[in-house]
Amino acid sequence: MKLTIGRKLFLSYLAMALLTIMASAYAVFSLQNLNELAYTIIDRDFFILDSSKKMMDTLLAQESAEKKYLILKDPSIEEIFRMRSREFKTGIEDLRKNQIPDLKQALSLLSAMHIRHEALFDQTVVMVKENRVEEALIVSERDSRKIIDDMAAILRGVHKNAQKDIDSRMNMIRIRGMNASRMTIILSAVSLFAGLTLALIITYNISRPIRELKKATGLIAEGKFDYDLNVKRHDEIGSLADAFEVMTERLKVLEALNLDASPLTGLPGNLAIEKEIEKRLAEKKPFSLCHVDLDNFKPFADKYGYAWGSEVIKEVASILTEDMQIADGEDDFIGHIGGDDFVIISDPRRAENFCSRLVNEFDRHIMKFYSEKDRQKGFIIGKDRQGGQQKFPLITVSVAMVTDDGTRFQSPLDMAKKAAELKEYAKTLPGSNYVKQEDLEKIS
Repeated sequence: MKLTIGRKLFLSYLAMALLTIMASAYAVFSLQNLNELAYTIIDRDFFILDSSKKMMDTLLAQESAEKKYLILKDPSIEEIFRMRSREFKTGIEDLRKNQIPDLKQALSLLSAMHIRHEALFDQTVVMVKENRVEEALIVSERDSRKIIDDMAAILRGVHKNAQKDIDSRMNMIRIRGMNASRMTIILSAVSLFAGLTLALIITYNISRPIRELKKATGLIAEGKFDYDLNVKRHDEIGSLADAFEVMTERLKVLEALNLDASPLTGLPGNLAIEKEIEKRLAEKKPFSLCHVDLDNFKPFADKYGYAWGSEVIKEVASILTEDMQIADGEDDFIGHIGGDDFVIISDPRRAENFCSRLVNEFDRHIMKFYSEKDRQKGFIIGKDRQGGQQKFPLITVSVAMVTDDGTRFQSPLDMAKKAAELKEYAKTLPGSNYVKQEDLEKIS
C-alpha cells in the first residue's frame, strides 16, 4: 500500500489517538486507584481512628463515674455510668457494622471485657447499697481497674494500627501518583514524535492538561494541596481533572483534620482559625470574631476530674455546632483554640445571635455536670492557687465580640488580641454574658 500524505497523516493521527487513549486510560486507572485509597482512608481508617478515640473517652468517663459513685453513692452518677456504657456498646456495634476483618477479634475481646466490667459495677452497686463500701472499693481497684486497663490497651492498639494504615496509604498515594506522572509523560512524548505536524497540534491540546496533572500530582505528593489545576474541558481529560480535584480536596480535608483539628472536639484548630480571619480581613466585608471562654473551669476540673471537664468542653462544642446547623449559614465558622477557649466567626448580626443563644443554652446545659448537692448550693469548694479552701461559683461562659470590615485590624493577631482583652473584661462581669466591642467603647 502506497503511503500518501493523507494516509501518513491518518496513520500518525491513529498512532497518536491510540497513544492518547492509552495515556488517558492509564491516568484514569491510576486516579481511580488513588481515589480508592483516599476513600479507604476516609471511610475506613479515619472512621476507626475517630471511633477508637471516642470509645477511649467513653471508657475514661465510665471509670470516672464508677469512682465517683463509690465515694458519693449518688444514683445519678450510676445513671451516668449506664449512659457511658451504652455509648461504648454503640461504638463497638458501629465498628462491627463496617465488617472490618482486622477488628473482629479485638471487638470480641472488648465486648466480653465490657460485659465483665458492667457485671463488676453491678456487684459494687449491690455492695454499696448493703453498706459494704470497703469491699466495693477492693473490687473496683483490683478487678475493674485491670479490665479497664486491658480495654484501654486494646483501643490504643486499634488507634495505632489505624494511624499506621493512614500513613501507609498516604505513602502509596504519593508513590503511585509519581509513577502515573512518569508514565503519562512517556506516552505523551511518544505521541509527540509519532504524529508529525498534526500530532504536534493534537499533542499540544492534550499535553498541556497532562502536564498540569503531573505538576499537581508532584505537589500533592509533597503535601501542597492548594495548587490551581485550571483544566476546564468537556472530555475525558476534563473528567479526569474533576476527579483529581475531588481527590485533592478530600486529601486536603483529611490532612487538615489530622494535623490541625482539636482531638477532643474535632473542631478546626489555631491554623484554620488564623486563615479564616485572614480571609475575612482581605475580603473587606464586616464580620465579627467572638472569643468564647469558660469561667471557673479549672476549679471544676480539679474537683470532678479531667475526664468530666473534657465532657463540659465537648458540650460547649456541641452547643455551638448545633446552633450553626440550625442557623444553616454557609459562612459561619466555629473553631477550638484549645482547653476551654473557642472562636465564632460570622457576620455581625448572626454572630450576636450565636452569642445570645450560647449564653442561654450554656446556663441550662451546665447544671447536668454538677452533683445535686453542688447544684443546690450554687457553688463548689475547691483549692485556690495557694492551696487554700475557697468557694468557687458554678461554671459560666463569657463571650467577647469584636467586629471589623478589614480597615481597623492589620492582622489576625491584632484582632485576636483585642478580642482577648475584651474577654478579660467580660470575665469580670457576674454570670454568663457576652460583651460587644461597642458596649465597652460606650462605657469608656
